[in-house]
Amino acid sequence: MKKYLNSSDSNWYKQRLTGAVFILVAAFCMLLFRLFYLQIVEGEKFRKLSENNRIRLQSIDPPRGLIFDQNGRIMVDNRPSFDLGIILKDARPLEETITKLAGTINVTEEEIREKIANAKSVSPYETILLKPDIGRDLLAAIEVSRFDLPGIVIDVKIRRHYIREKSAAHLIGYLGEINLKELGNYHYDQYKSGDLIGKFGVEKSYEKFLRGKRGGRQVEVNAIGQVYRVLETVEAQPGNNIYLTINHLLQEKAEELLDNRPGAVVAMDPNNGHILAMANSPAFDPNVFVGGLSQKQWQKIISNPFRAMENKAIQAGYPPASIYKIVAAVAGLEEGIIDDTNTIFCPGFYRFGDRDFRCWKKGGHGEVDIYKALAESCDVFFYQLGLKLGVDRLAWYARAFGLGELTGIDLDHEARGLVPTASWKRKRTGIAWQKGETLSVAIGQGYNLTTPLQLLVMVSSIANGGTLYKPQILKQVETAEGNVLLESKPQIIGKLPVSQKNIDIVRKGLWEVVNSGRGTGRIARLKHEEFMSGKTGTAQVVGRKRSESFKESEIPHHFKNHALFVAYAPSESPTIAVTVIVEHGEQGSSTAAPIAQQLIQNYLESIKN
Repeated sequence: MKKYLNSSDSNWYKQRLTGAVFILVAAFCMLLFRLFYLQIVEGEKFRKLSENNRIRLQSIDPPRGLIFDQNGRIMVDNRPSFDLGIILKDARPLEETITKLAGTINVTEEEIREKIANAKSVSPYETILLKPDIGRDLLAAIEVSRFDLPGIVIDVKIRRHYIREKSAAHLIGYLGEINLKELGNYHYDQYKSGDLIGKFGVEKSYEKFLRGKRGGRQVEVNAIGQVYRVLETVEAQPGNNIYLTINHLLQEKAEELLDNRPGAVVAMDPNNGHILAMANSPAFDPNVFVGGLSQKQWQKIISNPFRAMENKAIQAGYPPASIYKIVAAVAGLEEGIIDDTNTIFCPGFYRFGDRDFRCWKKGGHGEVDIYKALAESCDVFFYQLGLKLGVDRLAWYARAFGLGELTGIDLDHEARGLVPTASWKRKRTGIAWQKGETLSVAIGQGYNLTTPLQLLVMVSSIANGGTLYKPQILKQVETAEGNVLLESKPQIIGKLPVSQKNIDIVRKGLWEVVNSGRGTGRIARLKHEEFMSGKTGTAQVVGRKRSESFKESEIPHHFKNHALFVAYAPSESPTIAVTVIVEHGEQGSSTAAPIAQQLIQNYLESIKN
């Protein structure tokens, strides 16, 4: 019997068929849309991603410029090194790779993860630096395990090499890895994570000249990121070479004479401001910073009680002691309070109020004029002169000499020092200036603070007849091909407001310090026909009452006086000026003066040959 479909059944099949066709058409449209989106809208992006699986761009760091002394002796050059890095896109599976790498290079997995976490801004296709300068033994271990370490790469880098290790370390400075704060600074917009930059000294001051220009190469890599073909290379441009004003033989002599005693020696040409030597003790080896310091290594350096990282020549503040008597002498002469015929009597003390202010010479100096006062460093003479001048007039002349001001040397973190005035004390303490405090200031004690470099600029201005030159450490900048880009010229930063007659009086007094029979610096007399002029200083670290609770031989080392000496030579037409400070060296005459004498003798003999 035939069965017939009624109309309702027919409609039901049509609806099912229509729905199925609609779903197929919608799915097909979605597929077409997705293909359009992937190939047309996002096509360029995925093309680049695909290309990055095969072709990579690698940057080439430029060779850093070399550093020479004034005579072309190389002080800093470069050497090849091997840096261990990871490319996250290729290091799959990442955790397994980290585990294997940690076992190979004897570094904890946590340290590797921390390095990766700190490089959040680095592209998955770029190298994250894990360990710089790994050495040949570790390089061999990595190469043996290369196929078990996908994404692990070895970059051949040019590494800084400080040839003379600790010599001139505070002047030259060191390199360190750029940090996140510096990466955010527009001055470093051409740098990337892992780059080494100047952190201190000349390396920092002249970073823009030393850096060079980054190059790059296009390479083809395999499935695990290993390079098997170089497609194209744009060579890096080397940095410029820098010639310093430093005479490295003189620098080494200054360091030898300091003999690891804490202190500083600075030498300068008084006729143009060129720094000839800048020695600091204790010193550090900048090479240890190149590969990155561990926390333990850093703690060892900064825990040195004598401040190994401090450039004492420009950063440390010391009482100028009797060297300040040059300021007082100039002020007294220029203000007409004394001339070269006035005398006072020194019985070995000066009574002020209810207190005796002692002279360093217990028996006194007898009749003293300005020449004898400078030559024998009579405290009583300068006590009385200081009272007549007053603290504010003393301060005015001190500032005219450049004390209490930055010298402007092209190094970071220079200290300003301190020149006290009545208003300064009232502002700082709320207490009025007392006349008795002027006595201490007049002999370079009290609140006075100066840097060795400031004292050098001061004595140089006396040596050259009244001109203050800006200290300079840069002689010239040259390209790698030898073309001069920049050459320094003498820069005058001031003129002494003093007559030539009065400068000559002070110069004669400084000559007698070294060359008269009773001069405090007579131990520094040169051993040939040349004459040297100078001034000794012994800076108190603690007040006399406190130190007097000990016998002289029992005073703790950290309570002992600092020894200072400033000098220039030859006396008539100087070519070198020197400041020496030996911390806790006790006497400027017996400790600091011989260092200056030997250094100057060495220099004068070298320029004759």
